[in-house]
Amino acid sequence: MISSILKNKKQILLTIVLISAMIPVGITSYEIITTDKNSVRFFEGYPTAISITIFSYYLLLILIGLIWLVRYLISFFRLRNEIVKNELRHLQNQVNPHFFFNILNSLYGLVDKDTDKAKQLIIKLSDMMRYSIYDGQQDTVTIAQEIDYLKNYVALHQMRYHKAVNTAFDITVENDQLKIMPLMFIILVENAFKHGVEHLRKDAFITIKLHATQNSLSFEVENNFDKEEVSSQNGLGLSNLKRRLDLVYPKKHSLSSSSTKNIYKAHLTLQLL
Repeated sequence: MISSILKNKKQILLTIVLISAMIPVGITSYEIITTDKNSVRFFEGYPTAISITIFSYYLLLILIGLIWLVRYLISFFRLRNEIVKNELRHLQNQVNPHFFFNILNSLYGLVDKDTDKAKQLIIKLSDMMRYSIYDGQQDTVTIAQEIDYLKNYVALHQMRYHKAVNTAFDITVENDQLKIMPLMFIILVENAFKHGVEHLRKDAFITIKLHATQNSLSFEVENNFDKEEVSSQNGLGLSNLKRRLDLVYPKKHSLSSSSTKNIYKAHLTLQLL
């Protein structure tokens, strides 16, 4: 059925192209053969009705062509938007799955040793998983939601480790209902734990700074690390974040990092308008 429809469309298009080409060729050939003219002026000496008919035919072709072009462009941009959305969903689905597995392993060991602590972990883990599965799949979330997610993440880590981790939040937000891309900050905080706290036996610290206005946003994570445990490889999480920023905030973001002695700092800025 579909193939026959496509075949008919091709035949109609071919017919229109042939007719459109034959009209000027036929007029030119007729004028040259029947007259001694070296050049041909279309419609000269032809009845007005014929001239108007031919002119209207080509005008109609141009109009149809413009309509087709507009429809094609609309379809093209819709398809491109769908491709971008699907890629974003795929990238967002990759955020933090291994963290949940690590927490589940910690829970397994805590169930018999510290039931109350295990219950607290389960509640916080449930909130985080709900956010990742539902809110994290939305196009945008509020800054307030992202902040709560970060605080739950940090709290889970502090409960999980058997060492003190000095974590400080410096948050100044004009409007905590401002919409941003979900799961944007967690990658940088996760790296601070993974490459910093994870390898330090004592004096581990993480400082998280978030300052946002209606027009711009600045997010910074600072942590100390063990020089002997430094990895030269960039993680998949950071590549994931860079790609999502390119898709959602093209030419409106900046992501940089610096390292001095045993202090690492990651800094993300966004133009929101």
